[in-house]
Amino acid sequence: MQKPVLVIMAAGMGSRYGGLKQIDPVGPGGQIILDYSIYDAHRVGFERVVFIIRPELHEAFERAIGQKARRFMQVEYAYQTLDRLPAGLAAPAGREKPLGTAHAVWCAKELAGGCPIAVINADDFYGADAFRQIYAYLSSAADDEKYRYCMVGYRVENTLTENGTVSRGVCTADGDGFLTSIVERTAIARAADGAIVYAADGDAPAGAIPEGTPVSMNLWGFTPSFLPALDQGLRRFFAEKLPLNPMKGEYYLPFAVDELIEAGRASAKVLTTDARWFGVTYREDKPVVSAAIADMTRRGEYPPDL
Repeated sequence: MQKPVLVIMAAGMGSRYGGLKQIDPVGPGGQIILDYSIYDAHRVGFERVVFIIRPELHEAFERAIGQKARRFMQVEYAYQTLDRLPAGLAAPAGREKPLGTAHAVWCAKELAGGCPIAVINADDFYGADAFRQIYAYLSSAADDEKYRYCMVGYRVENTLTENGTVSRGVCTADGDGFLTSIVERTAIARAADGAIVYAADGDAPAGAIPEGTPVSMNLWGFTPSFLPALDQGLRRFFAEKLPLNPMKGEYYLPFAVDELIEAGRASAKVLTTDARWFGVTYREDKPVVSAAIADMTRRGEYPPDL
């Protein structure tokens, strides 16, 4: 079996940060979050990384990130553009917004096809344990009567910020640890009494989330069957969902996975981790992230000159 490949969704980095040069350093030596993901992935066994970016970011991305990543990994690039689609499909006229995370991963099909893949966001700090678990799973995973995928589930209390609310995919698993549903909850925060709660959203009422509940941070593991399956998923999305919102509708990874699970074609094992997730959702989060990484560096978990 081919070794697992790390696929990093980075096509939105330039637009979110206003240019790659403005990505904020969080490490003691000026490192960005992505530097730690590359390092953690490499030390558990990943040898190749595919960055999904926009074509116009290639040179800037290579200078800022790709060159450093080559110290540890074989680096390749896939490009998410509106014209990269399964044969016969075309983006709606006038559309400018990207088509979503599932489409982004499909755009890596030519480079990652035939290999198990771990998929992550470029701007989330996942922690070494998450990479260790997903690499171990993918190294031995094999489809049988179903596609056998996985995801890393973080304890909800380890993904909060003190500076506002967050949105998370709240997961439910069966007795064997297989994912049965992901429900997107917006405006999650810790209340004054310590409970973790989420606000009402449209017709959905407000509620509480018990501590220990796994949530998705978009760290997925897929056997080689997933990329071909996305061909069919994209065609269904274009036929059924995109016409309802042609300028902004997006095809997301959790939707693609859920569709395969509902059809009885796939399962997704929930790999739980006690690791703390870090991200800069709000400007005020940066000092917290920097302090946590500095502490891990002092403890020897990361080299100061990474």
